[in-house]
Amino acid sequence: MFGLGAFGKMLILFGVFMILIGLLLMAGDKIPWIGKLPGDIVIKKEKFTFYFPLATSLLISLILTLFFTLFRK
Repeated sequence: MFGLGAFGKMLILFGVFMILIGLLLMAGDKIPWIGKLPGDIVIKKEKFTFYFPLATSLLISLILTLFFTLFRK
């Protein structure tokens, strides 16, 4: 179904995508609002902390959806 050229392009795109994710993770500490938006769920008990970044996940999903929609072929 896929030729070697198409498979190679897919691997390169996957690698670029992984590099971008790595750079975002490295810069995540420098972006103060990531993970601290209203709507992010944090439950702290004595020996247990549950953290679910719901609002942050929705915002990142919206940004990626807009990005991929604009640059779609």
